[in-house]
Amino acid sequence: MSTNNLSKKDTAISILIIGILFFIFGFVTWVNSILIPYFKIACELNHFESYLVTFAFYISYFVMSVPSSYLLKNVGFKKGMMTGFFLMSTGAFIFIPAAFGRTYELFLLGLFTIGVGLAILQTAANPYITILGPKESAAQRISIMGIFNKGAGIIAPLLFAAVVLKATDTDLFAQLNSMNASQKAPLLDELIRRVIKPYAVVGTVLFCLGLLVRFSPLPEIDTEKESDETAHANAEKKTIFEFPHLILGAVAIFLHVGAQIISVDTIINYGLSMNMPLLEAKSFPAYVLTATIIGYIIGIATIPRYIRQVNALRICTGLGLVLTFLITLTSQQIHFLGHTASISIWFVVLLGLANSLVWASIWPLALDGLGRFTKLGASLLIMGLSGNALVPLIYGSIADNVGVQQAYWILLPCYAYLFFYAIKGHTIRKWKQ
Repeated sequence: MSTNNLSKKDTAISILIIGILFFIFGFVTWVNSILIPYFKIACELNHFESYLVTFAFYISYFVMSVPSSYLLKNVGFKKGMMTGFFLMSTGAFIFIPAAFGRTYELFLLGLFTIGVGLAILQTAANPYITILGPKESAAQRISIMGIFNKGAGIIAPLLFAAVVLKATDTDLFAQLNSMNASQKAPLLDELIRRVIKPYAVVGTVLFCLGLLVRFSPLPEIDTEKESDETAHANAEKKTIFEFPHLILGAVAIFLHVGAQIISVDTIINYGLSMNMPLLEAKSFPAYVLTATIIGYIIGIATIPRYIRQVNALRICTGLGLVLTFLITLTSQQIHFLGHTASISIWFVVLLGLANSLVWASIWPLALDGLGRFTKLGASLLIMGLSGNALVPLIYGSIADNVGVQQAYWILLPCYAYLFFYAIKGHTIRKWKQ
């Protein structure tokens, strides 16, 4: 079915279903922000090792994004989404034996499997919401999806912490440093096995959702047909690499998601470096994602009526550059929202605002005019999500060797490139101008 043939009611239902999918994406993705410090303690890891959580989860996008496009092409969107949910369910169930053995490598396998399933779902959902309406308002629709995604991200770490952490854990974590290996082992085993019940529930829910989406009223969409104008423009195009604005956009996605995941997944450890208890620091990812949601709301209210999505991209990337300098160069202690900490941690929180409209703006700019190459182009952009795997590892390595605050300098080249894409990169249609 073409999206042009959908009634307003069918379009609204489709957007709601995709919104629910984005909520699920957010829930299983942003819970990593609490898993990182949790595994760091329970599995006795350094910063670099703990950020293998994000590596294992997001490297799956690099591995699976292009195969996902062929899967969706062969079996359709709904069967493909069902397969994605089933894989995510399998990954959640892998957490059970991993917890019994306190085996970090098995946890990473579970995260990788969840990521593979999520890559399939993302490959389907992002182009879907991009073309489910006028391209001029695509950033507005993606911002709505972002509210679902980041809303789940606010809930997930807090819910995980409520389920697996106890009020007495702050004292336990303080005592662990003075214990020998034999004393620590049973306490750490008990700590890590708290994930068994919640992930058993998550695995069951994901399996059921796979069945539900298979038989949902979500229509199949046809991204193979092109308008006469697009078909003529693409007549001589043989490969996806003949679209510079797409390739540069994939690099932009890589750096954007890397910067975004740093703002959310490192902030708890940054708080811990200021001697903030874990039960206090766990709130900070929610602050970042709340700032992101505020940005989405601004985008929904202003795009495209008052501001073009490309200008929103320019503003956000410029703000990211400014905040990077403020994070790395400020250290004044302030008391805010019940927390006493360096003001720099609040500039990390504000990165949520800077990141809010970047993803939503890059997608329509990068997919513009791809026609029959849309699915493969979307896969390439999804492959860019591997930035979530690699950029945090660089941050972790710098944090171990230089310091957690100075490690935020890694954001500077990320936002500099994004600003370039916003100004010039998205307009390039030929490699040789």
